[in-house]
Amino acid sequence: MRVLLFGASGFLGGHVRRVLAADPRVDEVDCPGRARHDLVEGGVDALTDLIRSVRPDAVVNCTGRLSGTGHDLTVANTLVTAKLVEAVATAAPGARLVRLGSASEYGVVPHGVAVAETDPCEPVSEYGVTHLAATRLLGLATAAGRVDGVTMRVFNPVGAGMHPDNLLGRAAALIHGAARDGVDHVTLASLGAYRDFVDVRDAAAAVAAAVTVVDPVDRVFNVASGTAVTCREAIDVLVKVSGWAGEIRERGLGPARSIAVDWMLGDISRSTAVLGWQPAHTLGDALSDVWAGVGGN
Repeated sequence: MRVLLFGASGFLGGHVRRVLAADPRVDEVDCPGRARHDLVEGGVDALTDLIRSVRPDAVVNCTGRLSGTGHDLTVANTLVTAKLVEAVATAAPGARLVRLGSASEYGVVPHGVAVAETDPCEPVSEYGVTHLAATRLLGLATAAGRVDGVTMRVFNPVGAGMHPDNLLGRAAALIHGAARDGVDHVTLASLGAYRDFVDVRDAAAAVAAAVTVVDPVDRVFNVASGTAVTCREAIDVLVKVSGWAGEIRERGLGPARSIAVDWMLGDISRSTAVLGWQPAHTLGDALSDVWAGVGGN
């Protein structure tokens, strides 16, 4: 297989590149940077030309935006997907097109419930709306036979190199700074919400499985650990890994994309049954990598 991978320099995209490069079924992973083609700024014609020149068996998009205005999110998450659908349908209609979606597409999930891909999607943030729109666009194009599309609804990926827009990435950087400077506390937003944190290595393996699976009967897959913990519990694990003896204080609210959702847990039975995938790492494994990634010992 020849895979065209966008976003290989990013957090999840970098791990996807490594997994694909190690897969014996994949002969080549082409990773164009922004200088070669910028998915946000570039036009459909230029993207079509790029895809035609590469002749990929699969196209994977690991780019996207976590924060910004509704316009910013729509351009980066929804419009980019629309461009890819048009370009792949024109230049490589037989290629698998895999995009990264988000658990935010579901919106509010009843406490204690593991949300499945067949459950209703009612996002409560602009971020979730832009991802759900992209998922629907890809689904419509796939149903029409224009592309061979798959969406991976990634829950909360955790590992080295996390963006500071993510709670655990921000917390690790703050704890590292506090330990370095001799500060006895770190203040974070409210930590009472439950989240399903998945090791980024497991998430990358799920994406690779979606690239290589033959004729999947389903087209949207949850990428999660199948376990929900409070953000406070996750931070406590991070503090333990770090060896820092300070205090975690809570003040204020979290980011707009998740503030209204106090429970999230993914049902991964479809991903296991169709893709043959299941997580192999614990939250402790993932947070050890997060800590190492900020320079911790």
